[in-house]
Amino acid sequence: MEKVRLFNYQHLIDGKSVESIGGGRFERISPAHDETVGTYADGALEDVDFAIQSARKAFDSGAWPRLSGAQRARHIRRVAELIERDLEKIALIEVLESGKPISQARDEIKSSVELWYYAATLSQHSYGDAHNAIGDDYLGMVLREPIGVVGVITPWNFPFLIASQKIPFAMALGCATVVKPSQLTSGTTVVMAELVREAGIPNGVMNVVTGKGAVGARLADHPDVDMITFTGSTQIGKKVMAAAAGTVKKVELELGGKNPQIVMADAEIEAAVDAVVFGVYFNQGECCNSGSRIIVQDSIADEFLEKVVNQSKLVKVGDPLDPEVLVGAIASNDQLQTIERYVQEGLESGAKLELGGNKLNTKVGRYFSPTVFAGVSEDMSIAKEEIFGPVLSVLKFSTLDDAIRIANSTLFGLSSGIWTSDVSSAMKFAKASRSGTVWVNCWMDGFPEMPFGGFGESGIGRELGRQAIQEFTETKTIAIHTGARKMWVK
Repeated sequence: MEKVRLFNYQHLIDGKSVESIGGGRFERISPAHDETVGTYADGALEDVDFAIQSARKAFDSGAWPRLSGAQRARHIRRVAELIERDLEKIALIEVLESGKPISQARDEIKSSVELWYYAATLSQHSYGDAHNAIGDDYLGMVLREPIGVVGVITPWNFPFLIASQKIPFAMALGCATVVKPSQLTSGTTVVMAELVREAGIPNGVMNVVTGKGAVGARLADHPDVDMITFTGSTQIGKKVMAAAAGTVKKVELELGGKNPQIVMADAEIEAAVDAVVFGVYFNQGECCNSGSRIIVQDSIADEFLEKVVNQSKLVKVGDPLDPEVLVGAIASNDQLQTIERYVQEGLESGAKLELGGNKLNTKVGRYFSPTVFAGVSEDMSIAKEEIFGPVLSVLKFSTLDDAIRIANSTLFGLSSGIWTSDVSSAMKFAKASRSGTVWVNCWMDGFPEMPFGGFGESGIGRELGRQAIQEFTETKTIAIHTGARKMWVK
């Protein structure tokens, strides 16, 4: 098992590792081990301005957006190779800062490698249209151009993976970036920027400023930032959107979710049980795609609940550096208190606690037991609000129409799923679900080629897939007249 280690980080601005202009630093204490695992430059507004200036220069007059797509693709593929080379180091930092299990962290870094490889392909697939049927004397062109300087704000729950859903895609299309990672989990983003530098990508194309909320706020309202891409809570996403409105910059938001899985009576029960247990406890439930709300057909509800509870008891919780552990530490005291508050609200509203519901008594770290509530109604807070913890709410339904109504009864619309052997039921739900992703007989299966994002208060825009080209580019219309002008004034 790996030992707890201390890492020290600086900003990376204009290709150089630098301390904060104000000289301040802050630290991260491991949520699993109660030891300091990282110290970081505490970003001041001047640091943000310097980073934006660097990105602006790299975009406005630098080589990166003027390279051919094939040249950019080679650089981005080189970053993927370097991530793969340093996988163990990156995974260790991720575990120490976030509390997630080491086996999961390794899988996430492997997935990030695939994201960088896929993003590289888009460098050569950003193109527009030609129109030669708009009149004998006209030719029309629609170009796609990189949007410019992109402010990237990433969360603490999947620091490296979510950065990899944004940064290589923006870079592939010729943009420059300024990245503000969560102050809880900044280390791997700094490492990513160092690998970008090692891969030979020009200075200023990726800048990282570590720090607290003021850094992100400055990115959102700065007039020299052309776009903001943010992943985090819906509450903070609304603030980012409001800050960006002052300069009418483009905003892409990936926010919260309260994601339902419908389990029909004709489902393959064992597979559905396993997916439900995985879906709610994966990453300690600190996941926007958490399957925290299952809606089970009443004829099998009691049997299904019993199986879920029994399998939940087998989930190993503990030190995330143990490769056998499936559920690690809760990321912060604030998040732990939020989980405890929702459990109390569930009890007070009349839900029946079938399993867990308590913080584990450990010598170090903060851990919460796998928790299952039955007897949940759709008006309870545990059924409609994002908990961001290992807490499952079980609801019942009679008909598929009932299940669809319950599934769509929250303000969120990130993802949803259905377990059934009937293709007609699957397609009826898939069409009716108000969510950006619908899983049929699977859960949380993602691919770089397929776009990701939500409806309603789960966000705006889409990441991944070829749709990322649209997010990080602007369209420009060019109309060319080729003959003699027909005079307006004769």
